[in-house]
Amino acid sequence: MTTLILTVAGADRPGLVSAIADLVDAHGGNWENSRLAELAGTFAGVIQITVADDRAGELQAALRSLDGMLALTVTTGSDHAETDADRLVSVTVLGDDRPGIVREISGVLSSHALSIRSMTTETRDAAMAGGRLFESAVTATVPASADLDVLRADIEELTHDLQVDISVL
Repeated sequence: MTTLILTVAGADRPGLVSAIADLVDAHGGNWENSRLAELAGTFAGVIQITVADDRAGELQAALRSLDGMLALTVTTGSDHAETDADRLVSVTVLGDDRPGIVREISGVLSSHALSIRSMTTETRDAAMAGGRLFESAVTATVPASADLDVLRADIEELTHDLQVDISVL
């Protein structure tokens, strides 16, 4: 089996997911995993598909027919596997929003050898204090040797107002 990773983006409208799913099904593929969202009127996502090796090329060609409806990129998935030494952790950060906060947080995560599996970020109005709040939820793999207390301290050191919660999954 071949694993294909589709990245898609386009103006949001009904039928986008159905169009992709129809092509995958018509070519004997299986929709394994996806992360899909609408942000500011744009539909975007990442989709993992498996398909028989001898049908991967024809599925890729068929997916190109969606050009104009969606910007679509197809890459072959990797066989990277986590090691037994890796742990899965959840990192949640909440604090005042400001330019550069994602760069700062992701830099700390990288310096501790975390590999991000999923990350969501959101800004919203602060109800009572005014201003904007930033919230991020990260699921990542981290080497067993990593010190999670030091990781928490390094994130909290970025600014006085960050609340950080780290838990092993």
